[in-house]
Amino acid sequence: MNDIDAWVWWLIGAAGLGIPLVVTAMPEFGMLAVGAVAGAVTAGFGGGVVLQVVVFAAVSVALIAVVRPVAARHRSQRPQLATGIDALKGKQAVVLEKVDGSGGRIKLAGEIWSARSLDTTRAYDVGQEVDVVEIEGATAIIV
Repeated sequence: MNDIDAWVWWLIGAAGLGIPLVVTAMPEFGMLAVGAVAGAVTAGFGGGVVLQVVVFAAVSVALIAVVRPVAARHRSQRPQLATGIDALKGKQAVVLEKVDGSGGRIKLAGEIWSARSLDTTRAYDVGQEVDVVEIEGATAIIV
């Protein structure tokens, strides 16, 4: 054990922290692994054990304190580009068959959709332009 330099142990520790990073997808393990690499660099330049541990702790804590909040903020943002049925909400459509509370047909984004009125007492006639407020399965809810 004394034959292996300290920087090698730090790199082994960094690799050991990389395994749970890949398995659990928790970025904190990656930040600790980078701290271990910093400890290896310190050991490679001849820093003592105390300095190696301090560098490891400082780099790891700094990364967790700075990168983690930024990553959490990006993770909580909604996508800028709406796709799928989310992209159809708010679009205008043309009534192809009379639409009321029980059903009908509209042309939405170049496709024919089944539709029903949000207000069950209201009916929309052929050729009328309507707005899509929701998609429930394969049915567009219109107003």
